[in-house]
Amino acid sequence: MILDAISFAVAMAIGLGLYPPLIRALRRVKAGQVIQEELPDTHQKKAGTPTGGGILFTVLAIVGGILASAAGHAHALPAMGGLAAGGLIGFLDDRSKLMVGARGIPARLKFPVQIVLAVPTALEALSEGGSHQLWLPSTWWLLLPLAILALVGAANAVNLTDGMDGLAGGLSIIAVGALVLLVPGAAAGEKAVAMTLCGGIAAFLFFNRYPARVFMGDTGALAIGYALAAMAIQQGFLILLPLIGLVFVLETLSVIIQVAYFKATGGRRVFKMTPIHYTFHHEGWSENRIALSFWGAGLVSALAAFGVARLAS
Repeated sequence: MILDAISFAVAMAIGLGLYPPLIRALRRVKAGQVIQEELPDTHQKKAGTPTGGGILFTVLAIVGGILASAAGHAHALPAMGGLAAGGLIGFLDDRSKLMVGARGIPARLKFPVQIVLAVPTALEALSEGGSHQLWLPSTWWLLLPLAILALVGAANAVNLTDGMDGLAGGLSIIAVGALVLLVPGAAAGEKAVAMTLCGGIAAFLFFNRYPARVFMGDTGALAIGYALAAMAIQQGFLILLPLIGLVFVLETLSVIIQVAYFKATGGRRVFKMTPIHYTFHHEGWSENRIALSFWGAGLVSALAAFGVARLAS
């Protein structure tokens, strides 16, 4: 536990020191956020805020994993692979958005790339401890498709949630921290990556809280999602991933429901706007209130996952 706290504190301290120059560098290269036209007026004023800040906490977590592995702490590779895969896709998508507009890489291209890069991460996570998944078949050829689906689904769920200042960052710290500290089975190397990641995100939140000075971008959101799923797979608790990240799941379901209903009814909507945090914003909730309320819900769901894991152990 002491090493976990040290990893968190050191990563946070380094992040607090490096984020100001990174933000200045992002401004110099004009890496400003492109805001979609359909978003509320309160979001249009955020246009030009530096994005891609997730690259720092992603790199910090990978370095933390490298150092842990060099020190003899095993099983850091799946989380590191998830960070690298998600971070690479996200970086390319962020770069594409800045060059060609708000939509970035087309979904018909990005989704297959996500699946391809999820395969080695899933295989590594399964080989390093995920072969006995709770309440799931133990044969790798049945687990592999579920693992790939979890990686891609988690990455896109975190990305969809990253729409308000502080929202996705706080939820990510809760989910990742709960997974390695409360749910049994996390190896030392995995914990090192996770706590370094949480420390880096905590530093990022200092600059991402309302009004945000920097956004994590797809670079950070996809990296977090891949890493979170990789660690759940490695620990053998893949089935608990939706509960640990319940708010991410609900945000994603709101989009799926909205799109399906819109198409089925010829233009009618269930929610005012999705992901669902925008509906709360339309109802007059401030960004701070939404973030704090969603963090609270995320904490409750993470504690529920801990309870289920304890009962099953």
